[in-house]
Amino acid sequence: MLFRALADLILLLHLAFIVFVVAGGLLALRWRWAPLVHIPAAFWGVFVEVTGKVCPLTPLENALRRAAGASGYTGGFIEYYLAPAIYPSTLTHQVQLSLAALVVLSNLAAYSFVWERHRRARRNLAV
Repeated sequence: MLFRALADLILLLHLAFIVFVVAGGLLALRWRWAPLVHIPAAFWGVFVEVTGKVCPLTPLENALRRAAGASGYTGGFIEYYLAPAIYPSTLTHQVQLSLAALVVLSNLAAYSFVWERHRRARRNLAV
């Protein structure tokens, strides 16, 4: 039971990391230090997608599932709803390249918005 709970926790962490990679640039609206954490994470996400590498969280999760006596993602809310979103059966290298482009474009848009907002705020202070 412990290994399955840890595997589910890793899966949730993996999902949170993916969301952070895609949309974490918007956190810079609130915290100026956020890009220091987000930009390396976004680069890692793009690297994994472009090269087809496996994120280290995936083998860790699978090892925990095997230790729990499971061979796959059967049963349970986590496996049924979240695993297919993170590990789609249609994941090809072309899809991975598209996902990398999505990460780059979404972050360019987010940081452009953040940059423009900070620029306007500085300009208003100068007036």
